[in-house]
Amino acid sequence: MNGVIVSAADLSKRVATAEGALDILSGVNLEIKTGERVAIIGVSGSGKSTLIGLLAGLDTPTQGEVTLAGERLDRLDEDGRARVRAGRVGFVFQSFQLLPGLTALENVMLPLELAGLAEPRRDARELLERVGLGSRLSHYPQQLSGGEQQRVAIARAFAMQPTILFADEPTGNLDSATGARVIDLLFDLNRERRTTLVLVTHDEHIAARCERHLYLEAGRIVDRR
Repeated sequence: MNGVIVSAADLSKRVATAEGALDILSGVNLEIKTGERVAIIGVSGSGKSTLIGLLAGLDTPTQGEVTLAGERLDRLDEDGRARVRAGRVGFVFQSFQLLPGLTALENVMLPLELAGLAEPRRDARELLERVGLGSRLSHYPQQLSGGEQQRVAIARAFAMQPTILFADEPTGNLDSATGARVIDLLFDLNRERRTTLVLVTHDEHIAARCERHLYLEAGRIVDRR
């Protein structure tokens, strides 16, 4: 049996608003095993993005525990959480989050260079060719379509061969046809590289490609399938 790569126990997140305290997540418990593909499903405002941010160590909970790759994230400061993420965690966001001053090749090279790997240019080029952008290496993000930018982001996410990949509404800014191609690519790379995938989506068709579904409603998991 595969080990657990990420888990949450009694996880809650409360924020202050002008109207008072708002509970975004309440008492969430989950386990995700290495190699699983899990969809986190819910309407806008149900807490999906907050949950994935906590599981990835991008945010801290108000209460509860998160364990990622054997490390209790809630006991670590930001530097400690960054250390756990480094080389283990990849991200694909709805908004692409490419650096506008870097070319496609440089955007994918960056995490490889920061990690001190020997052949960052070669590895980044191979990944961009794999996602169908071998002819766009020197293009800047503003010279690429939305679908192309997301493919660069996927290449960057897989560059460090992460153990787990978090994808937050990766087709949210794309038309349906482009989004379908991006999802095909994401699942193809996930299968090839045996990466655990945690995918936030409101699209049941995309979620159907995952083995397990967690349904969020008003900050609580209301169903598991």
